[in-house]
Parts: sequence; C-alpha cells; structure tokens
Amino acid sequence: MSNGQWYPPEWPDRIRALAAGELSAATPKRAATVMLLRNPAVGTGGGPAVHMLRRRASMAFAGGAYAYPGGGVDPRDDDRLVAWAGPSLDIWADRLGVGTQAEAQAIVCAAVRETYEEAGVLLAGPGADTVVGDITGADWEADRQALVGRELSFAEFLDRRGLVLRSDLLGAWARWITPEFEPRRYDTWFFVAALPEGQRTRNASTEADRTVWIAPGEATDGYDRGELLMMPPTVSTLRALRPYGTVAEVLKAADSQDLTPVLARARLEGDELVLSWPGHDEFTKHIPGRADGGGAGAGAGSGSASASDEDAGSGSASGAETGPGGGAGPGGGSI
Repeated sequence: MSNGQWYPPEWPDRIRALAAGELSAATPKRAATVMLLRNPAVGTGGGPAVHMLRRRASMAFAGGAYAYPGGGVDPRDDDRLVAWAGPSLDIWADRLGVGTQAEAQAIVCAAVRETYEEAGVLLAGPGADTVVGDITGADWEADRQALVGRELSFAEFLDRRGLVLRSDLLGAWARWITPEFEPRRYDTWFFVAALPEGQRTRNASTEADRTVWIAPGEATDGYDRGELLMMPPTVSTLRALRPYGTVAEVLKAADSQDLTPVLARARLEGDELVLSWPGHDEFTKHIPGRADGGGAGAGAGSGSASASDEDAGSGSASGAETGPGGGAGPGGGSI
C-alpha cells in the first residue's frame, strides 16, 4: 500500500525546466511553525501528543494534508525590540543559524505569532515567569483578527497587552527549505513548545477544516498505511518525537537537534527523475518520464485521510509543513 506522501503533480515538469535553465529559483521566504505538545491524561500511558491541523481539501497546495500551525515572517516581526524573556537574541541567532539579532527576533516572533493566529495559543505572559491564562474573550479575539489581517504588528500587540514574549518556552527542532523548483519557497524553522497551562487549542485558521491532538506514533503509523496525508518535513519531525515519553523530555532534547537545512535535490537518470531529501532516504521518489519526455506522476497517497501563501506549517517551506508546519507556511510551514 502506498504511504501518505504528497507532492504536486507539476513537479516533474518544473524540475526538468529548472535543469534546462528555463526556470529560475525563487528566493525562499523565512517562516516558522510550532509543534505544540501536551502530556497524556494521567493513567492513560504513552508519550506526548502533538496538535495538528488538516488543510482544507479545496486548498490548491497540499489540500487534505496534516500540518502544524505556522506561516511566513511578517516584515514587522523585527521592526523594533519586543519585551523578551528567555535566551538572548544573540543566543537565538547562533542557534537558528542567522547573522543578526533582528533576524532571530523575526523568526521567533513569527513562531509565537502564528501559533496564536492559527491555534489560539499565546506563548507570552505579564512577566518573565508567567504565561497568560484564558484568552478566549471577545477582546482577545479582536486582537487576534487584527494580527491575522496585519492591521496590528506583533510588537504593538505585546505592548498593548503589557506582555513579554516567552522565548524560553520554545525549542528549535529542525529546518527545512522548499525545493528550488517550487514557485513559492520557504525557509522554515520548526519549533517545539508545551501547551501553556490554562490555555486550549482551537481551529482558528481559515485554511484548516479539522484540528486534532495525536500521538506522533499514531500519526506516522497512519501515514505509513496511506491513511493520513503529509509532506516529508511533517513526517520527519513526527518520527523524531516518537522516542520521548514526556513534553519535558522533548524540550530538553531540543538543544541537541541538528538545524542543518534540509533541501530537496532532483536528478535525471535516463528518462527517470529521482527526487530526494539528503539524510531522509524514506522520501526518495523515482518518477518515470512519459513517452513524449514530459513530466509524470500524481501525488502519492492522494486518496488518504482527508493552512494563503503561508504554507510553512504544512511543511511547504520545508514545511510544512508549511502550513504548518508545518503548517508556515512555514511549521512550519511547506514539502
């Protein structure tokens, strides 16, 4: 049985055009996606669950695919310093592999902002040791909508609410870049974070028709059976979460994760196109050419179970999510 790996049917033609010099690679946009985690109920056993969105089937990109909340960096995410708790911006810049404090702030702000916009969860508090609790009121929703509509910058939102961004609640986990043959490209950082006490996730994204808390093992088993549709960044990050028994273990392990960017490669072997992701052999695809030399192939697992440009959460940046992912985009968001 085919697994639930998705890729766009137009990729083969685009890959051949890029190889022939008929297509120029777009510059990837920076994005972030967050894997929100929570421990299982006492006595139920098993490891932590992750919050995922299912992209609407009507979406042109990765419709029906599962991803994480996420999306692209807003140009205003680094327009001025925000109230900040946790590791310094210099430490974050080093961890994320970027050159400036402003770049680091923009990526972390995008992760926190997109999680609030798409999942209704806010990683911020009145002080460096606090997190906001119930944020479901009408005034909070008005601010969230203003963020989504880009009527309000995240820095303005934090100032208005007297909040400190809790960067210490995030752990950087992975980084995926959309392939060069995609017209919309994302450079997506995937983060992990615990669901803050007193807050609840909800489907606040217009790009998703379902949200679910699911164990990483259950999600990847569904993918392996061809029942859950996902993109490589989403599957890879889920598999990486499987060994951990608690959210605390995941957060502790974040500091040791390799953030070397993963970028798909494509090569021609005769008439066959070979698509691969270095270090992730399970996603390698061999796509036969047509007799007329054109591209071929529909998305594998497109019959599986069935989140804007910001597909990071889906892994498209990666990417995925998005989209989100994933996720943002990315997480992320994003193959």
